Amino acid sequence: MSTGIYTRLGARLRVTALAATTSLLATLAAAEPMHGIAMYGDPALPLDFAHLPYANPDAPRGGSMVTANVGSFDSLNPFIVKGSVHWQLRFLMGESLMARSLDEPFTLYGLLAESVETAEDRSWVEFTLRSEARFSDGTPVTIEDVIWSYETLGTEGHPRYHGFYNKVESIETVGERGVRFTFAEEDRELALLAGLRPILQKAQWDGMDFAESGLDVVPITSSPYTITDFEAGRHIEMTRNPNYWGTGIVPFVNGLYNLETIRMEFFGDETAAFEAFKVGEVNSNREFNVAKWDSQYDFGLMQSGDFVRSILPHSRPSGITGFVMNTRLPQFEDIRVRDAMIHAFNFEFINDAMTGGAQPRITSYFSNSPLAMQDGPATGRVLEFLQPFANDIPADAISGYELPISDGSERNRDNISAALDLMQQAGYTVQNGVMANANGDAFTFEMLLSSGSSENQSMVDMYVQSLSRLGITPTITVVDGAQYSERTDVYDFGMTYYRRGLSLSPGNEQYLYWGIDGADVTGGRNMMGVKSEAIDAMINLLLTSASQDDFLAATQGLDRLLTSGRYVIPIYQWNISHIAHDKNLHYPDTMPIFGDWPGWQPDVWWYAQD
Repeated sequence: MSTGIYTRLGARLRVTALAATTSLLATLAAAEPMHGIAMYGDPALPLDFAHLPYANPDAPRGGSMVTANVGSFDSLNPFIVKGSVHWQLRFLMGESLMARSLDEPFTLYGLLAESVETAEDRSWVEFTLRSEARFSDGTPVTIEDVIWSYETLGTEGHPRYHGFYNKVESIETVGERGVRFTFAEEDRELALLAGLRPILQKAQWDGMDFAESGLDVVPITSSPYTITDFEAGRHIEMTRNPNYWGTGIVPFVNGLYNLETIRMEFFGDETAAFEAFKVGEVNSNREFNVAKWDSQYDFGLMQSGDFVRSILPHSRPSGITGFVMNTRLPQFEDIRVRDAMIHAFNFEFINDAMTGGAQPRITSYFSNSPLAMQDGPATGRVLEFLQPFANDIPADAISGYELPISDGSERNRDNISAALDLMQQAGYTVQNGVMANANGDAFTFEMLLSSGSSENQSMVDMYVQSLSRLGITPTITVVDGAQYSERTDVYDFGMTYYRRGLSLSPGNEQYLYWGIDGADVTGGRNMMGVKSEAIDAMINLLLTSASQDDFLAATQGLDRLLTSGRYVIPIYQWNISHIAHDKNLHYPDTMPIFGDWPGWQPDVWWYAQD
């Protein structure tokens, strides 16, 4: 990433940190209705802003975007645990009181709500609903719908909604169109989270079991797109509502939602999905393999110029992608075993084979951003935050941790030797060619994979060869998408492919990803099963920090704990988005710092024939 981008990011992250540390009054004027809300300081856009900086208000309406997806689905309700739901539905179907700007970390602007006000200490927040807000069937969105949605999602919905609801002391109606949330604990982000829950139509669910719905019910929301066609496991088509209520009313949506239809096609594997793109059945495809991007995008539609390739940079954190180890199992309780598994993963050799060595490795959970842990020992506020837990965390969380690097050869001798030493420290030795404990019980585990990903399978095949040098033979199990969801929901795996995207505004969702309370929740997101008082403390600090400096230090401390905990074997990162698409699909010249995040494609794209 260029120095310029870092400078731009740092400036936006700090916003008005000096004012925030001088006085809490600078965080937001108390009891004064505003058009937006920020974690620190004020929103960057003024009350009379016309559109988001990265949206094109002159974009034409019409056309279609068709994407290929590997896997299947058996539910159209993205707000509950039951069923396998396409990930994109949650972003296309759920409209909320406020909406997140992709150009400002921790900043929201009014959507269903026309204004927001909050206490100086963020102990409560109040929203005023727009009188024009309508569901897709034309009925008004009411405060009763808002309160019902929060209560239902917080008790019967997906676990990602429970954490916020459990921190709410009360929800009450204020006047005709107002709703106030009073919080039960100190947490500065709660005032923002209160504006980000999807609002559903209460009347639709009268006499129905919300948590048990699947393909039989399509949730009614106020979103600009509605599901107009689908075939279970085959496709989902969404069409823009010609009577969408927000058009011409809400500045936030100006220049967004330009496409007439958005269609998701589903395929059994990556090969079939790519072939559909090559013949034009699909007209937009994001490529994650640089070697494939360089060598396999010379087919007919590309040669004719009907399809083009776009490379879009972004400035969001790398997140973590790789193979997660389930610490709930005795095999992976010991950090030395997890460390050995990371040493045995010959990244340099695998990266060269898969991408020609073109993609850099993920070095920490927040790498590629200012939130990432710094090289070397912890210092300053980061050290102060970690020091009380020094006896209970990995020593190199404080002294400094770096991933092992191989010589790039297939044998990976030095790292295999280090892995053998680590396994021996953990009580395992090679006995008659098999890694086993003192009782002679073989060390093994199950690698669970979802069918359709040849790239993951290829990486696993090379990893299995490396493990064989340690006398370890894992069981490889490949299941379909529905079975994969069922098993991962109850953490029935030893190791599996894992992806957790992170943003420049980490908050309460961090508890879902790696908090103690979420470690054993069915359908939860703490896949590794980590239970760490230190991690929970860092999350609490980043939520309650009154200054941007303390927020950054807490996040960097969290990054150190997660990375040094050796829970995931990281692979390569995607800090540039490679998107091939129909030449008639266009995007704005201005890229937000969150880049190709859900909301960038397809929200700001448009279709226009030359």
